[in-house]
Amino acid sequence: MFVILVYDAGVKRDPKILKTCRKYLNWIQNSVFEGELTEGKFKKLQHELRDIINAQEDYIVIYVLSSQRYNSRITLGKPKVEEGFIL
Repeated sequence: MFVILVYDAGVKRDPKILKTCRKYLNWIQNSVFEGELTEGKFKKLQHELRDIINAQEDYIVIYVLSSQRYNSRITLGKPKVEEGFIL
């Protein structure tokens, strides 16, 4: 599955969320990630994020697409990081 993840979190939890997301997905820009995941890795990512966030203050949106093949992606400007690099 192809995943797009967007989050907004408190200052203390933001670096932890960033680090966790970078383990599984490509960092696109501040608080935005994307990438192909297996079902198992997707569940593990969600589990790790649930352990980090404060559900009363933080917000994570995950768009799950069945395949990247049927989508198009348009970008404008220079990306902050080279795409395709996962820690």
